[in-house]
Amino acid sequence: MVTQPRGFTYIGVLFVVAMMATGLALIGEVWHTTNLREKEAELLHVGNEYRKAVERYYAASKDPRNPQYPKNLSDLIKDPRDAGTLRHLRRLYPDPITGKEEWGLVKSPDGGFAGVYSLSEEAPLKTAGFAVRDATFEGKAKYAEWQFVFAPPAAPAAKPAAGGKPAADGKPGAAPPAPPAMQSVFPDMRPPGATPQSSSSSSSSRP
Repeated sequence: MVTQPRGFTYIGVLFVVAMMATGLALIGEVWHTTNLREKEAELLHVGNEYRKAVERYYAASKDPRNPQYPKNLSDLIKDPRDAGTLRHLRRLYPDPITGKEEWGLVKSPDGGFAGVYSLSEEAPLKTAGFAVRDATFEGKAKYAEWQFVFAPPAAPAAKPAAGGKPAADGKPGAAPPAPPAMQSVFPDMRPPGATPQSSSSSSSSRP
């Protein structure tokens, strides 16, 4: 009876073990990538839920001349300005990337916050192909740069006065400045209640 050399058997076992280790490593890498892509999709969803909640809080301001942003995350699940229980967000969601409850907050002009972002410094897999609302995330190097911020739309520019007639500041076509008491806390918005200068026409006399 011919017996197989022990050295050959040992090499064969090492080869099988190496192949198994390589296979497991590939499986682990694929699993990690798939899991991270799922977390990225969840971050985009949850982040935009926070963005919409901030927008709803802003829109629910009692005084339209002085709109407010939330001061902290808990304001979104119970608006402190309302006597009842006014919710702008169903519940507070954890950061899908870090798994923690803590978020970074983007400060607003009134001292509150206008949006949230992940505190993860990890590089994202997704760097392109974002929805229009998330177009600013293109090419970002880390998740912390994905900032889900609500910004109120800019008010339309005032129409110039007809005929180039000088306005209150002496410049042709310029709208008069708003009184100091009417200035909004948002520099890119026209003060509430302010209207463009109305056009006036003058009749010409016949020669």
